[in-house]
Amino acid sequence: MSLARRIIPCLDTDGERVVKGVKFVKLRDAGDPAALAARYNIEGADELVVLDIAASRDHRPTFLATIRRVAAELAIPLTAGGGVANVDEGRAILRAGADKLTVNTAAIRNPALLTELAAEFGSQAVVLAIDAKRVGDHWEAFVRGGSVATGMDAVEWARRGAECGAGEILITSMDKDGTRSGFDCPLTAAISRAVSVPVIASGGADTPETFLEVFREGKADAALAASIFHDSIQGLGDLKRYLGEQGAAVRQTG
Repeated sequence: MSLARRIIPCLDTDGERVVKGVKFVKLRDAGDPAALAARYNIEGADELVVLDIAASRDHRPTFLATIRRVAAELAIPLTAGGGVANVDEGRAILRAGADKLTVNTAAIRNPALLTELAAEFGSQAVVLAIDAKRVGDHWEAFVRGGSVATGMDAVEWARRGAECGAGEILITSMDKDGTRSGFDCPLTAAISRAVSVPVIASGGADTPETFLEVFREGKADAALAASIFHDSIQGLGDLKRYLGEQGAAVRQTG
């Protein structure tokens, strides 16, 4: 029996407020993170992700108070991160109320960090976030909020990251982010084939059909979205009902 696919709203924050943009730029205010967390908890989200998207770029620590406020509203798993550079910072995120933590920029700089985090907290608590953009015939990993190219092949990095200890991969298509043009199924499928851990697809969510496509063609274990949920373009309950009717294994809500 296949595992249920997860639907995950994402709260990208500037530390205190939720923000949303297109292809990582032109950010706009999208609301209070605790209020949105409470709403998604009621509406039936399977998990929630909260990220401080400028933490690495601005060289500031993750906004722990925001994590605490969000965690207080939830009865579902919470993943949080942004700028995590060592085990102590990871521990602070988990102590603030997160169940899992994400690491991106620092892991590329020091892949051993994934091993250290997994040894301390378990692989199931370590999510490798990868921001990827199509460059020629492959996808390249970017860091510092998508502002710096690494020269690293995103698929190969995902494979290595899982080998180093990441228990999950969160892959965001920079080409699709905020465009509402559908998930990047070729990218997601390439990552899914390369690793044996769960893969979360992010970037480009739109209609219920795009979620079904990324589950079927992209082989994603979970799909993450932001603006379509924040702006009430798509309801979680209606989305899950559609997916269930199409034969996709999802956790239904009341």
